[in-house]
Amino acid sequence: MIRTFLASVTRISDLAADNFSTSPLARDDWASGDYVVGQVLDTRGHLSSIELANGRMIEVMEGDLVVGALGTRVATLEAVGDWRSVDDSGLLNALTSAGLMGKVTSLSPFIGSPMRLQYLGHATRNEAKVTMRGSLPEIDIVDFNVPVILIVGTSMSAGKTMSGRIIVHMLSQMGLNVVGAKLTGAARYRDMLSFGDAGASAIYDFVDAGLPSTAVDEATYREALPYLLSRIAMDKPDVVVVEAGASPLEPYNGSIAKETIRDNVKFKLLCAQDPYAVVGVQHAFQRAPDLVAGGAANTDAAIALVQKLSGLPALNLMDPASRAQLQARLRKALDL
Repeated sequence: MIRTFLASVTRISDLAADNFSTSPLARDDWASGDYVVGQVLDTRGHLSSIELANGRMIEVMEGDLVVGALGTRVATLEAVGDWRSVDDSGLLNALTSAGLMGKVTSLSPFIGSPMRLQYLGHATRNEAKVTMRGSLPEIDIVDFNVPVILIVGTSMSAGKTMSGRIIVHMLSQMGLNVVGAKLTGAARYRDMLSFGDAGASAIYDFVDAGLPSTAVDEATYREALPYLLSRIAMDKPDVVVVEAGASPLEPYNGSIAKETIRDNVKFKLLCAQDPYAVVGVQHAFQRAPDLVAGGAANTDAAIALVQKLSGLPALNLMDPASRAQLQARLRKALDL
């Protein structure tokens, strides 16, 4: 029996292993956010983990079927790929473990080779393809009037998610109703699940607005973002801890996200890998961050260099001794 696994990008849909058909479509009928079925090829020497809709990671094997979604990834430290680069052979790569599907066009030498799958077809019903955007419930678009703690980074793997978990936990321990959200990036559910584990009452990301990643054209992202913000606002949180995946300068529409929620941002945390990266971001944006964290603040020497180069305060949030200072800054920013 051939096993079928639904990757976490399917979590907004009602797809199950046996409630759709698999139909090959002409390339002209492909689009970002389409649900597709790929058969796993030889996994030797390749990454083989898939993240399921509940966030659990499983190892697939040759011949297994994976349902994911066509999309684009433009990671600075790992992989670059696009569904539009898939050729007539139908060879796909899992660009993230969440089931973001496309063809790798550039790969860091420091990570394993992405999983290879053979395109078998689109997930269809009644001869119509099943899509992420088509799986969304209709909602009213409402005003987003919620205080935001915004976490941005100089690149991926700069410490944003770990910092966000610490802040979510701290704010929830203070008795606040905290929602965690990721507005930009490439699909991967475990980051937001970790916010839930830290105490967030609800978690959202761009998948909840029908996007496999936010590396899409500006018009598509501007249409999806109000939907996502409305879903967050309907939970009536006291504060939202927002992570902007990757860097706002990368092609994930981070600048649009920042522009949209600018008036809601009460505190901005910059996570950087080194002190010199802090200076680059400082010059790139009009508003300076309120605090620097991540690798650029791992030691007293790094913190001193951040302050010397940029004049900005920095804290090692992994050090419990820093928590009192962080809490004081958050209380002041939120007027608690």
